[in-house]
Amino acid sequence: MDEQSLILEAQAGNSKALAELVKLYEKTIYSFAFKVCRNPEKAENTMQETFISMVKSLKQFDGKSKLSTWLYRITANHCLMEYRKRKHNYVSIDDDDALISEDSVADWANVPSFTIENSELKSVLDNAIQKLSPEYRIVFLLRDVEGLSTEETGKITDLSVPAVKSRLHRARAFLRKEISQTFKK
Repeated sequence: MDEQSLILEAQAGNSKALAELVKLYEKTIYSFAFKVCRNPEKAENTMQETFISMVKSLKQFDGKSKLSTWLYRITANHCLMEYRKRKHNYVSIDDDDALISEDSVADWANVPSFTIENSELKSVLDNAIQKLSPEYRIVFLLRDVEGLSTEETGKITDLSVPAVKSRLHRARAFLRKEISQTFKK
């Protein structure tokens, strides 16, 4: 059965079709939740909350977007709700002046890229991504990791295209600054 048929069957109350939809998207949703939450337990809880929300609201899904877009949005909303509970753990990146200065731009010619192991570089990037507040992390992950378009990211996050571009720019600037500071040490 194709996805559209599964959705229609699930909306009509077919529990097997609903189970197939969950099975179809569980890895994608868990992966995205993990990238945002950076914690397996939180990602598992977020995935479960996403599918509970899907079950409760599937009859309201109108098909104007892809089901994956709708599920990404639900997941992002659950991650943001979790973030708001623990807001004090993240760095604010709303001050453009603090992000972009001559000191914050790395001199990439001096980065010892041939001697850094991939695992170390991945660790540095993961740590920098983890410092982003979820509002910026979600936009960065959807655009630069998941490869979604600016328009799709806007639909998922309920942001305008310019707002997505602004958050993505700020997230990238913050990550560039964090990574360059690590290599200056």
